[in-house]
Amino acid sequence: MSKKHLVSAGAFLVALGALFIPIEGKAPAATGPIAKATSLDLSGFSSAPPGAPLDLLFIHHSVGGQLLADPGPEKEKASCVYETHPNGGGLKKRLIEQGYRVHEASYGSAIGEDTDLFHWAPKFRDRMDSVLRVALNDQMLPDGAVNRIVVFKSCYPNNRFVGEGTAPGDPSGPELTVWNAKATLSSLLPELAKRKDTLFVYMTAPANILKRSKEPAWKWTAKKILGKPSEAEVAQRQADLARAFNNWVKSPDGWLSGYPEKNVVVFDYYDVLTNKGESNFSQHGSEGNTDNHPSREGNERAADELVPFLNQAVRRMGLST
Repeated sequence: MSKKHLVSAGAFLVALGALFIPIEGKAPAATGPIAKATSLDLSGFSSAPPGAPLDLLFIHHSVGGQLLADPGPEKEKASCVYETHPNGGGLKKRLIEQGYRVHEASYGSAIGEDTDLFHWAPKFRDRMDSVLRVALNDQMLPDGAVNRIVVFKSCYPNNRFVGEGTAPGDPSGPELTVWNAKATLSSLLPELAKRKDTLFVYMTAPANILKRSKEPAWKWTAKKILGKPSEAEVAQRQADLARAFNNWVKSPDGWLSGYPEKNVVVFDYYDVLTNKGESNFSQHGSEGNTDNHPSREGNERAADELVPFLNQAVRRMGLST
């Protein structure tokens, strides 16, 4: 094909794409199915502060560090362990006010370095004794002191599923399919069951925002002609799969179905950030909803819900009367 013909073909694709592409500057609407799921009912337990101080470890990276931090200019104590941050949700201060002694493990430490979905089972299997003794990253609690509560979460890339996968799934991954994710969390439960005196709080990974596609019109159109999904369609599919997976995680008929202990609960951070099903994408991105890190408002909403939830879970397990 001559250069002239190539230019003409490209112009045709751009013109054709103009019939379908959203106006520049606007993101495609979130049109995927939004299915709701019930969570474990803790309403029968008091949300008042525990009767005695409890050591709590939060294993996180940047999102969790910002959730814990007070709002203010970025002031970092260690890698992703913040005193203040513009996206600060104030969770650490609220937990301290409730009587918890809050500890953190994040980037650069033996316990905090790897926090993707496929890391949790081997981490808790091989390093549980260290997990229970973390004070700050590689610093340990004094002899005899242990964390009675462990909060752990993965970051937003762990909601970018490549597909449903095949049952029963591979707990080691590495492909991030829904079935592989289910398999790895299921393989984690026997390890958590060995520590019946420790409350484990799994926080679902934060939702991704819906970003405006930067895909050029010609490329979008070419994909349509070839029957391939556009960037926006891929993002929508990932978000829909994330909703389905996180619904399974939190449902009493899902991940914890048949689990006999009371030492594992799920806090649905994903659902908070999507405004409880308003979308399958985060409605609380930072930087004017252009960054996947949750905004201050989103983190404050999560902190508002997490504190009473934790108090109730503590009582359900029997760590406080």
